[in-house]
Amino acid sequence: MSRLVHALAARMPATLPYTMLATVACGMLGGCVDQAAGGASGSRDQIRIVGSSTVYPFTTLVAEQFLANTPGAKPPVIESTGTGAGMKLFCAGIGAAHPDIEDASRRMHRSEYDACARHGVGAVLEVQVGIDGIALAESLRGPGLALTTTDLYRALAAAPGGRRNTARLWRDVDPALPAIPIQVYGPPATSGTRDSFVELIMAPGCEAVQPDTRALRERAPELFAARCHRMRDDGAYIDAGENDNLIVQKLRANPDAIGIFGYAYLEENGGAVRGVTLGGVAPSYATIADGSYPGARPLYLYVKKAHLRAIPGLRAFLRQYGALWGRQGPLVRRGLIASPEPVQRRAAAVIAQEIALDPAELR
Repeated sequence: MSRLVHALAARMPATLPYTMLATVACGMLGGCVDQAAGGASGSRDQIRIVGSSTVYPFTTLVAEQFLANTPGAKPPVIESTGTGAGMKLFCAGIGAAHPDIEDASRRMHRSEYDACARHGVGAVLEVQVGIDGIALAESLRGPGLALTTTDLYRALAAAPGGRRNTARLWRDVDPALPAIPIQVYGPPATSGTRDSFVELIMAPGCEAVQPDTRALRERAPELFAARCHRMRDDGAYIDAGENDNLIVQKLRANPDAIGIFGYAYLEENGGAVRGVTLGGVAPSYATIADGSYPGARPLYLYVKKAHLRAIPGLRAFLRQYGALWGRQGPLVRRGLIASPEPVQRRAAAVIAQEIALDPAELR
């Protein structure tokens, strides 16, 4: 068994919305009939989903409702792999051995779409399910940090300003900050949350410190990434894996540390942690929805169009998602930020009309 997957076997308790309720092996799909690379001639009786740990709790809630409203349906198999690792699984091929849906906390890259094409995946639907924020958080017993994108770049970049990062205390970054160690628990390199963090927060801080880097974005993207995205690996930034609940636990145990995760986890754990302001703006539903919080980002589902014809219940599962993402819906109560109405209408049309993603829109 090459990896474990999570099956939603029963309704998730409200007090533990992100707990993985059952762990099963990929052999669970042994009854599937393989599909030809160019079509969807076979079928499987369970929906299989991989991807973002940020989108995971929303997808599990939808799965609960799907099971309640679809007599005879089997529990979807949902694996929290991180966006990047999930994209590799999603794009590895078409057929019963490959996932139907990719949860993503960032937009698909053109290189990932091209990998899907090389493996015969064919048309893909892109559905924006809502908005999230990259939340910075600390323990309720923490020092009450107030940071900027420049502070975070100077604290976490491998070589801010082109020089090896030697900052050990927040005061080394800005004399107005406290003299406590820089300790930031965050997601791994395979995570869409980390991709969004470096793009939405680290990169603006880098451009403020080194204005000449702005011209590199289009002209030399690899050099731009080396200067602005590369994180230090000497212990100041601590890879805490894909389990965002583990970061919350670490913040409980270490009041001087801060953590990085999706806003939903901040909302869910308000009794233990609080948001760290970024440029004077605290992460909240309102500041993420109106774009004033710097870490706001869209969340997506990617769906193989060929699998819609082969996997029982897949179309109904997508319709169920669309029924729950409204401003007053249960996904918002779990921590999702609802998309603006025009974005919701477009996403609903993609589902209803099965509109394929145009790869020309990707970069």
